[in-house]
Amino acid sequence: MSGGLSQVGLERMRKVLDGTVARGDVPGLVALVHRGGETYVTEHGTTEAGGDVPMRRDTVFRIASMGKPITAVAAMILVEECRLRLDDPVDDLLPELAAPRVLRRIGAPLDDTVPAERSITLRDLLTFRLGIGAIMAPPGSHPIQRAIEEAGLGVGPDGPPFGPDEWIKRLGALPLVHQPGAAWMYHTAADVLGVLISRAVGQPFDEFLRERVFEPLGMRDTGFHLPAGKLGRMAESYVTDPATGRLVRRNSPRDGAWDRPPAFPSGGGGPSLLSTADDYLAFCRMLLAKGRYDGGRLLSRASVELMTTDHLTPEQKAGNEVFFGSGGWGFAVGINGRREDLASKPGRFGWGGGLGTSMSVDPAEDMVGIVLTQRAMESPRPPRVFQDFWTAAYAALDD
Repeated sequence: MSGGLSQVGLERMRKVLDGTVARGDVPGLVALVHRGGETYVTEHGTTEAGGDVPMRRDTVFRIASMGKPITAVAAMILVEECRLRLDDPVDDLLPELAAPRVLRRIGAPLDDTVPAERSITLRDLLTFRLGIGAIMAPPGSHPIQRAIEEAGLGVGPDGPPFGPDEWIKRLGALPLVHQPGAAWMYHTAADVLGVLISRAVGQPFDEFLRERVFEPLGMRDTGFHLPAGKLGRMAESYVTDPATGRLVRRNSPRDGAWDRPPAFPSGGGGPSLLSTADDYLAFCRMLLAKGRYDGGRLLSRASVELMTTDHLTPEQKAGNEVFFGSGGWGFAVGINGRREDLASKPGRFGWGGGLGTSMSVDPAEDMVGIVLTQRAMESPRPPRVFQDFWTAAYAALDD
């Protein structure tokens, strides 16, 4: 037995994940379960489709939206220092978003607006109730969708070619879709949060993450770019061609795009952070320990508890059931609701990355799970490999 996990159950997990690669669901993956102070890691397949370089424990992946909880932790560091406050307007630091206009309805022309009923707050950003974000409708269905794309503000893992000041300026020129605080919308609030943090501390967002999160936690392989000597450890990233079903390489480390900082270090995952299973485990272990890590404390217990509490009303969740199911949303993390199958557990929290990665922390079981693949998700619904991983993990509990 390893950390309260049976050897029989762990071997079953390995076979299940081997099958994921054998079926061609993903070219390769690294999966990790941490429980009771012990860590089980399993590697499968190769770093690129049809390649011969095996996945390793230290393979570097693009973790995309798994950067969102990291951004929330960075914000809570500043809240604890009273440099930011949850319910203060962000107008002083983000004047581009002061006094926003709001569309009368989602399909309205861009000039058919009303004034915002109140200012945007830090709490709105942390809970994704900014009022604008990813619109889950076919591309071009609404004028605001077209305006977002034309402004270069579309949601995606590669990020814009311009910097944070230009990004927030373009966002501020658009109306909101909902009144601040009224409804959950995915992604964009996390990018705004990164700009807010940068301005609050007077340094680039990526530098703040490195100094205040990554270095204390020993996350040596995590950042928005890699030294040239580490690029060989980076997995390729793929999307599925909808016409052929084949995997298509995107933004390859071979193209030289990952050895320099991006123009826009994103709080939301576009451009994507890079990380490894063990680096991200260090972050998750800190959350599992209510803010503690081997070198001290990064956050207070109260901050972690606040982050992992559901802050949304049923009305604010409406229309986003594909993201939540029976669960809810804390500060940039999803929270499991009632137990519906072996792969879910009430109170477990975490999030995934659209490029094929997932993490969850289960405080009740003293457990962390991480799955890193290089195949992009094709819908907001998690791919089968994530469900299979958690099914096997819970089935392996042996105490």
